Amino acid sequence: MSFYEKISRLRWEEIEKQIMSRTPADVAKALAARSLGMDGFISLLSPAAEQAMEEMAQRAHRLTQQRFGRVISLFAPLYLSNECTNACVYCGFNVQNTVDRLTIALEQAEAEASFLYSQGFRHILLVSGEAPQAVTMEYLTKILQKLRHSFSSISIELYPMPTVDYQNLITNGVDGLVVYQETYNEKRYRDVHPAGNKSNYRWRLETPERGGEAGFRRIGIGALLGLDNWRVEGFFLALHARYLLRNFWKSHITISFPRLRPAAGEYEPPYPVSDAQFVQLITALRLLLPDAGLVLSTRESAYLRDNLIPIGITSMSAGSCTAPGGYAHEVQAEAQFDIADHRSPKDVAAIIRAKGYEPVWKDWDAAFLQ
Repeated sequence: MSFYEKISRLRWEEIEKQIMSRTPADVAKALAARSLGMDGFISLLSPAAEQAMEEMAQRAHRLTQQRFGRVISLFAPLYLSNECTNACVYCGFNVQNTVDRLTIALEQAEAEASFLYSQGFRHILLVSGEAPQAVTMEYLTKILQKLRHSFSSISIELYPMPTVDYQNLITNGVDGLVVYQETYNEKRYRDVHPAGNKSNYRWRLETPERGGEAGFRRIGIGALLGLDNWRVEGFFLALHARYLLRNFWKSHITISFPRLRPAAGEYEPPYPVSDAQFVQLITALRLLLPDAGLVLSTRESAYLRDNLIPIGITSMSAGSCTAPGGYAHEVQAEAQFDIADHRSPKDVAAIIRAKGYEPVWKDWDAAFLQ
């Protein structure tokens, strides 16, 4: 059974009702349980759990150290293109936005990668809008042939592909796949993705499964917070992660929870998420999924990122630019969104050390498989 078939049996409104009806006694029961399940997780997502935040944070801290130690992996996104065929209402790459478009040439991609390499990165994430006619398999293969010998880990956050294309990318040096469902509410999903291939909810939802079948070492999923009720998004995000952990146990599953940021089009999130609610989600996810990687991006402020380091985060981006050509300063087009943490990778690494943690620039090498 695919994950789409699994969640089609659940009603968004019913899950929301369950979350909002939980009591402090339900929260205490969840925290006292030997093993946290989805029912207990619902309690930890509820408004009633706000009074237990300190205990949740302390437990998340201890659990993360037990499973991951005192390390934070660092990576950077490398944007290849902001061309896009979709009309996602919240995104700066929206095809209906009148902005400068660019797909960087091979030489420019090399320059961007060289800059990131000089900053210390050995793990990069290749990102683009969803424009298969611009970011072709041939284009990607040529770029990977140039980059794979410099970076120990290359992940992709591109348009969803069939399994055979993912297998081809793995052969050419890609080891990680990232794809966010944005919102798990299928009706809301249609509203915010009115046109383009991305409007196909099921095709996108089953992308991590195709990635698992292809054999990616790392699979990252996420929800874009602000599009709908974060508590219900958190439930379905966790359910998705548990499904992938059971069915694709050879892959390391990571979870992201980006909050909407200002972008071209000036979309205002209808369901804003406060810092306290953001922390509640992170700690609840850690208590339910002790072995999942939790990823924090530069969408968040420097202050918040610094203080989340001990609570459950295992991986962070640093020094990010969300526009193609933005690192080498040769060319630059419209950014996907505005970042909040503008510190250099060196400064972020220094803060991580000051918190008693070790910044890790390289946590994988293909030689491990030989």
